Amino acid sequence: MKESILLSVPNFMQFPELPRGCEVTSLAMLLNYAGVSVDKLTLANEITKVPYQQDGFYGNPHNGFVGNMYTYNHPGLSVYNEAVEELAHKYLPNQIDNFSGEDFNSVKKKLNEGKPVWVIIGSTYTFLPEEHWETWNTKEGEIKITRKVHSVLVTGYDENNVYFNDPFFPDQNRSAHLKDFVTSWTQFGSQAISY
Repeated sequence: MKESILLSVPNFMQFPELPRGCEVTSLAMLLNYAGVSVDKLTLANEITKVPYQQDGFYGNPHNGFVGNMYTYNHPGLSVYNEAVEELAHKYLPNQIDNFSGEDFNSVKKKLNEGKPVWVIIGSTYTFLPEEHWETWNTKEGEIKITRKVHSVLVTGYDENNVYFNDPFFPDQNRSAHLKDFVTSWTQFGSQAISY
């Protein structure tokens, strides 16, 4: 594996249309880099969605986007790898690789193949203390969630840093400390999707 790698992936911003649409915006970057011409709004429309709260239960981000992605005026949260993988398959049938739960070397391996990696991470790119988490009762049981959830597209790494396109910002290849980034990513279950 190379000591460092940096891909040049065109960056898309989630704003202004999708205040909570970091997951589909990061997916749009991934798919476009893979040669699929699709925009974030199409993906936002197509991703599976679940109610924020219904019958006394919170929505489960493993099942679909929870609540409202389009405005902060209505409650909403996030969507995790399962629904994102399902949507990605529509555009790259039999080519999507969901390696959630593996260690960060799997992310590096994909980058070495010239492929960026969609991830879920804390918005601070570092360990999120307990006070930022709450327990939600969903139909599938209890899950821990945090409002400080984010999705970025990993584009590279070196000895000290991870590089990524963050849909909050216009610039490519922002960086965070490698150890902090991996710690944060692991807190969210090491969710990772590429092709």
